[in-house]
Amino acid sequence: MGGIHRERPGADAMAGATGDPAVALGDDLWMSAGWSNSYLVGTDDGRVVVNTGMGFEGPLHVRAYESVDDSPTRAVVLTQGHYDHVGGVDVFRATGPAGGPEPDVVAQANFTVWRDDNERLEAFRSRNSAFAFMDAILAAMEHARSVGVDAVAQARPEPTVLVDDRLTLTIGGRELELIATPGGETFDSMILWLPDCRTLVSGNLFGPLFGHVPNLVTIRGDRYRDALQYVDSLDVVAELQPERLVTGHFDPIVGADRIAAEVADLQEAMRWVHDRTVDGMNAGTDVWTLMEQVRVPEHLDVGEGYGQTKWNVRAIWEHYAGWFHHRSTTELYGVHPLATAPDVVAAAGADALLAAARVHRDAGRPVEALQLCDLVLATDAEHAAARSVALDATRALLESTGNFWESAWLRRSITKLGGA
Repeated sequence: MGGIHRERPGADAMAGATGDPAVALGDDLWMSAGWSNSYLVGTDDGRVVVNTGMGFEGPLHVRAYESVDDSPTRAVVLTQGHYDHVGGVDVFRATGPAGGPEPDVVAQANFTVWRDDNERLEAFRSRNSAFAFMDAILAAMEHARSVGVDAVAQARPEPTVLVDDRLTLTIGGRELELIATPGGETFDSMILWLPDCRTLVSGNLFGPLFGHVPNLVTIRGDRYRDALQYVDSLDVVAELQPERLVTGHFDPIVGADRIAAEVADLQEAMRWVHDRTVDGMNAGTDVWTLMEQVRVPEHLDVGEGYGQTKWNVRAIWEHYAGWFHHRSTTELYGVHPLATAPDVVAAAGADALLAAARVHRDAGRPVEALQLCDLVLATDAEHAAARSVALDATRALLESTGNFWESAWLRRSITKLGGA
């Protein structure tokens, strides 16, 4: 068993909501795919909506559900506070029963902390994620406009029901169990268990891509996730033994044994990486060596399409030990690492540095080549030869990765260097 990641789409396949009729998953459960999937749980007293997409996607998800179930919305469940889960909340709150109370908004107790983080750092996080998502989001927004959806502001939800650990709701005769999983993609992560059909709506408990190692911290900038808390949160899946796993992206995974085996592999992989990183820290091995050396055991066929083990090693290190790596006294001071680049270039000569960079490039050491190019480009950003070598090195790195975040960053770097 295992290797489910090989059968499922990668992050590049994520796309905005279309407004097409929701897809029946069985057991009165419906899916409206989008930038992050939204789900409808049918009950005898109206519908429960799980996640609402970006703000501009909200009306499209409503349209998708109205075509299959026009009953009023009784509750909106948010599995985490990321923008692509909560943006359409206001749209769905307007679809409650006529003349009745607005639907409840149900979230984990840490939701408002996460929401406030997003608002506090909105400019920073938007700027730092644009290289990966902006083109796709703009295309999704254009589609929404093309099918008659006007601009909709991103919601700032105020939950009416907060879940500390576990909470069971009964709506229209249907039992919904909400379980906090703080080791998920965010520390306000929560899952929904439907015992009547043994279905777990996991959101991004595993990250956006099921079957892949998690991203303990994204390069766009988030709070660190705790590796051991991630492992512990996955224990909930083993406890519930779902027959069907409904994730934040793409189609459900079916089969209790298959799901259990994959989850066990993901836990073993994370424990191994955590423990080898801690062993290395105690042995005095530096973080860069550990990033190169620590690997998921070969018998565990898990993907690295969104997170990567080398990044997780550094995240574990810094989660425990912080930003100071005991490498150099200069780490303690607010002086840019390339502040003396002009002095190095003046002393060694740009030609000599680039000759060394070409040696590294030709020997299959593109990162070392980029380090030398950075010195020259920090002195002269338009230096043609340095840009050329840097382009070659960056393209070599792009050819060697299948990771969504790394690929997006490298493509951006190639464009900035003048490449196509």
